[in-house]
Amino acid sequence: MSTRERIEQASLPALTFLSSLPRWVPFLAVLALMLAGIFVPVWGWVLLLVVVAFLLWTLYLAWPGLDGTNRLMRGTVILLALAITITQAFPRT
Repeated sequence: MSTRERIEQASLPALTFLSSLPRWVPFLAVLALMLAGIFVPVWGWVLLLVVVAFLLWTLYLAWPGLDGTNRLMRGTVILLALAITITQAFPRT
């Protein structure tokens, strides 16, 4: 069994749970974590890191089924979230 197959198999319960939720619930959860991460001082970047990890996980799982444009768009969103995370973790003083 390949690494990808093991990750997909391990992700199956979480994906089943996520797919049973209304579509707006995961979206609002990610949005709430992003906003909290931006506005919470000092440790808010940890919340942003959770969002980046979630987005990377979903991108990894969806990668084979995406075309070039969707890969680029999703990658750009992840890079933007990562840039915000780094900015929050290491603020200019």
